[in-house]
Amino acid sequence: MKKNKGFTLIELLVVIAIIGILSAVVLASLNTARTKGQVAAAKADLVNMRVEAALFYDNNSQSYGTANAGSCTAPKAGSLYVADQTLAAQISGAGTVTTAMDCGNSTTAWAVAATLKDGTFWCVDSTGASRGAASTTGTAYTALGAANLTAAKPATSLATICN
Repeated sequence: MKKNKGFTLIELLVVIAIIGILSAVVLASLNTARTKGQVAAAKADLVNMRVEAALFYDNNSQSYGTANAGSCTAPKAGSLYVADQTLAAQISGAGTVTTAMDCGNSTTAWAVAATLKDGTFWCVDSTGASRGAASTTGTAYTALGAANLTAAKPATSLATICN
């Protein structure tokens, strides 16, 4: 009697189905890891802005330059976001991995807030604050509204830009 060696069609289909399920799980995990990496990169860029802004302030007669009202994509000429090339590069880097950013400064204060790709918010400012929030309450998205930063947002004290 001749015995056929090999796999049946059912066995092959089961193996293919298992491989398909495993690859779907792995791809979902990779997307989550990619988002977490992008969020971490954006936070690092935002945190590093504090040091660069402090250097700019010290090197420019204790001033953050021309007042800028909330725009990161087209800041006013002479503001620290344009005048300092390292800071401009950090904003550009953070901007590629965030969904929205606000930048504001007066001659004596500054703040940058971003909506991160995971839906949370991160804020850094001239008071040394660098913190996140799950909503816009208490972040620079509500606090960049100090009168000398931007009139489009609610006014708050410059002492607590990132609340």
